[in-house]
Amino acid sequence: MNSIKIVSAQEAVNVVKNGDHIHLSSVASAPQSLIKALLERGDKGELKDVKIHHLHTEGAAPYADEKYAGIFQADQFFVGGNLRKQTQAGFADYIPVFLSETQKLYRCGALPINVAMIQVSPPDKHGFVSLGTSVDATLAAVECADHTIAVINKYVPRAFGDAMIHSSKIDIWCENHEPLEEAHFTTPDEIELAIGAHCAGLIEDGACLQMGIGAIPNAVLAKLGNHKNLGIHTEMFADGVLPLVEAGIINGENKGIDKGKMVSTFLMGSQKVYDFIDDNPMVSMMDVGYTNDPYIIAKNEKVTAINSALQIDITGQVCADSIGAKHYSGVGGQVDFIYGASLSKGGKAMIAMPSVTKKGMSKIAPMLNVGAGVVTTRAHMHYFVTEYGAVDLYGKTLQERARLIISVAHPDHQAELDKAAFERFGPHHTYIKNMCK
Repeated sequence: MNSIKIVSAQEAVNVVKNGDHIHLSSVASAPQSLIKALLERGDKGELKDVKIHHLHTEGAAPYADEKYAGIFQADQFFVGGNLRKQTQAGFADYIPVFLSETQKLYRCGALPINVAMIQVSPPDKHGFVSLGTSVDATLAAVECADHTIAVINKYVPRAFGDAMIHSSKIDIWCENHEPLEEAHFTTPDEIELAIGAHCAGLIEDGACLQMGIGAIPNAVLAKLGNHKNLGIHTEMFADGVLPLVEAGIINGENKGIDKGKMVSTFLMGSQKVYDFIDDNPMVSMMDVGYTNDPYIIAKNEKVTAINSALQIDITGQVCADSIGAKHYSGVGGQVDFIYGASLSKGGKAMIAMPSVTKKGMSKIAPMLNVGAGVVTTRAHMHYFVTEYGAVDLYGKTLQERARLIISVAHPDHQAELDKAAFERFGPHHTYIKNMCK
């Protein structure tokens, strides 16, 4: 610390010029003190046409407000809840990209990177700091940026793996000690618990798990108390894994690579999760180009990937990033892990979701809504799970898929979906349906 010159956030962001591209460390680790200082420059009329990139972030993101149009433009790799309205209104935008390739955008030069703004743990005696909860594309941004500004924050956990970088990689230092943003997920309801039970029934002892964000992954984890020797190779994890680690159920003993380690690229959860990874050699926080590479994923056997969706049609096309033409989230790592799990020996890829929306509308449709994005293609699909059961679509024809998908739709909507399948495929669909009973 004595050899590092600390400057104010206001002085640090003076390096930003008109037209620059900025990367913010993501999710829980967005550097709020630098964002605030950047906004102050914008308010003074000192900046224009500055592009801001990141995965989704927790906490406020005022740089995408209408008042900053022409000054800042948030072009995200994934749309979080804090920027959803701005994105749908056109004041922010989304770059369609597989999560595995977000780092590649910087490294191959497809996306310029002038300034990386990150948060790090205090330097250790060897001069290393940790990126803590946000390695993802942030490591690539640090490698490729013209300038890297790091905020030293004692609340950033000292995570190992690719998260560890040497102080020599950083050009400008600030200091701001604020707890990281926490994410708290709702308790799974009866429907989500039923989905969790169906998914858990497909998970074998010794499986290597990847799960997305939200109540359904937590519901799955809650049903794994009798499993043995599970591993973690994922893009993110949250609080739900902690009881299984404490019970010795998650131990990584059967992993083909990174044996005994939990591998992730970013974290999102409560302070308990951040405390868990601090100085914990069991956890490796890695570059997203590693965690989400399907061929790396497949080096583990029995990879079980569980992801969710917004809508699915009766042929197995999955929309996970939009509600019709309204953009909602992003491609994320869903395709990375579905493909990786399908390449894994004994692997299983699942799309799990409630059969209906909160308003009772079927999330299973004859065709996806107009404007809906196909994230997972019908060719990628293996298991589909709702509260009414799990079906395996792999190797099934379009008509067989329709029959299977409709079988786990909400009973109130099955007749309507069956009629749509009949109209699409003709009378032969009824023959297939009866044959498969």
